[in-house]
Amino acid sequence: MTGDSAPTNLTHHFLIAMPGLEDGLFSKSVVYVCEHSPRGALGLIINKPADINMAALFGKVDLQLQRTDMATQAVFQGGPVHEERGFVLHEPVFSEYKSREESQYASTMVIPGGLEMTTSRDVLEAIAAGAGPSKVLVSLGYSSWGEGQLESEIKDNSWLTVDAQSSIIFDTPVAQRYDQALALLGVQAWMISPHAGSA
Repeated sequence: MTGDSAPTNLTHHFLIAMPGLEDGLFSKSVVYVCEHSPRGALGLIINKPADINMAALFGKVDLQLQRTDMATQAVFQGGPVHEERGFVLHEPVFSEYKSREESQYASTMVIPGGLEMTTSRDVLEAIAAGAGPSKVLVSLGYSSWGEGQLESEIKDNSWLTVDAQSSIIFDTPVAQRYDQALALLGVQAWMISPHAGSA
């Protein structure tokens, strides 16, 4: 592969922080990339719980969470941008009125690879009422990179990349998500040098 090769699209991939990346929020983080284009990238950290659970978050937005299975579920720190806003990463919800390219909700990014990310209140209202998507990850804030920034950080050995697996986002205990994401590459944390050179 040459340096002139076409840029890789990392949508629906995990970014796994290398040990040398010691930025507070991104240290030992796993980021799910929702969108990656020549203009930049947007993602949500999936393994850094915030100091609030779902029941408390719903209370703050005047909704009573009926889903007892989610009440104690952690809300996550999705990244340092717009930390006051909620972002709901979820499995797609289809209805007889909507196609696979459309979402049920007002403001949704349909992510190639099978997930959706919604920022409108209607998804929270559906979840509160006991409906909505069955598997969700709610974050406050998101992570973003400008044009060429993520590619530069990867070149500088800040991140490993691998195809995302929704089971790690929704079904894996939070404390195991970093190691499970690394396992997708066939490596363990102790194998990675914090001072790896460029290949």
